[in-house]
Amino acid sequence: MAEESVDILVLGASGFTGKYVLRELLKFRNVTGREPRKIGIAGRSKKKLAAALTWAAAASSSSSSSAGAGGGNDPDNASPPSVVIHEADVNDIPSLRAVCRKTRVLVSCVGPYRKYGQPVVEACVEAGVDYLDITGEPEFMERMEVLYHEKAKQTGALVVSACGYDCIPAEFGVIFNTQQFEAPSVPHSVDSYLVLESAGHRIKGNLGTWESAVLGVTNMSDIRELRKSRPRRARPQIPGGPAKKKSGWVHWEENAGGWAIRFPTADPTVVRRTHSTVVENPSGLPTADNEGSPTSSNANKSAWTSIKPVHYGCYLIQKSIIGVIAVFLIGCLMAVLSAYKFGQKLLIQYPEIFSLGIFHKEGPSEEEVRAASFKMWFVGRGYSDSKTISPGKEPDKQVLTRVSGPEIGHVTTPIVCIQAALLMLDERKHLPKGGVYTPAIVFSGTDYLQRLQRNGLHFDVISTTKI
Repeated sequence: MAEESVDILVLGASGFTGKYVLRELLKFRNVTGREPRKIGIAGRSKKKLAAALTWAAAASSSSSSSAGAGGGNDPDNASPPSVVIHEADVNDIPSLRAVCRKTRVLVSCVGPYRKYGQPVVEACVEAGVDYLDITGEPEFMERMEVLYHEKAKQTGALVVSACGYDCIPAEFGVIFNTQQFEAPSVPHSVDSYLVLESAGHRIKGNLGTWESAVLGVTNMSDIRELRKSRPRRARPQIPGGPAKKKSGWVHWEENAGGWAIRFPTADPTVVRRTHSTVVENPSGLPTADNEGSPTSSNANKSAWTSIKPVHYGCYLIQKSIIGVIAVFLIGCLMAVLSAYKFGQKLLIQYPEIFSLGIFHKEGPSEEEVRAASFKMWFVGRGYSDSKTISPGKEPDKQVLTRVSGPEIGHVTTPIVCIQAALLMLDERKHLPKGGVYTPAIVFSGTDYLQRLQRNGLHFDVISTTKI
């Protein structure tokens, strides 16, 4: 089967998160009334890939009866899947080009993306193959946009990063919250508050996530230089004017029931990129099915109506002052040590020590994964009547919504990633023709949010009040 073409290929399927992404994909291999989807996996070692496939197939079969209907899965068929296995290495460009020629959609789970991501994007763009990944690294995402956006538009490759926990809950959580402001009301700002929970276990992350964070802190100057080198992007005109600044880095957030710490994550940068793209393309983007037609510029304009630009802030919730101190201590250790080569090596070599036990080389156990969950609270503030907004007027309406789901890194990330990949595969003609875009730009005009709800995530309106 080495030369067989596939529908979706997971690159890095034997990695920490890759095997969970593969497990989730196998749930949707069978489609009622159609031929099974053809699945491929790729990586440096066929032996490790085969072991990951054996694990993922067994785990997928045991959980398939609870799979959602978003991808057309047939839970009754639990036979061992036929999966094409390719050897490919990010340092071997011909091998990447070879796997690109054998798939329609490539899902990259090879991180840190700063180190390994660019050759994969380049190979997909050159081949005109759709690409998505699960990165949360802003510098990588923005650099890929600079380097490959125009080429991807020419070749018809759709490149979508941040299709994991970073940044799907944030992007679609903001969209869901702002949708609750029905005319004549308008939103002004949305703040999100992340609460990580675990029943009887400590929250635990894997080495790949920790290494990406360390490299991000180490190379913060790179993203500043990149942004300075680019033309300033369009900024939306948000009703009510500038955001009202919160004092300090920590504040008590009653809605989420804890201390809120400003969170240096990719979520705000991705949300801002989405809003800029909407402003820069007021009539929408050409889609794959009618590019070049007189109405192609309006083809997905309906998607734009669901995206209402707002000021967005992202916070992490800690239930106690001790938790707040721990977060600041980890941040200080990373900031100090990452300034030196030996410090960077120490951080990556001993994640358990410098993350205070949160990140481990072996990652979380299956029991720890099953016990973990998340809640992300969204506090939206705006105006009950857009016609009454005047300079200096404070928002008078608040909408509280919540996105919740299972463990973020190994369960939620595969869910949101695979539903995005299935949309790329099954609804490609209704998506943008090609280019490097954020998830909301590509999927906001589809049933993506409904797919997530059918597969384990929850989007709830908690309250709407006057303030």
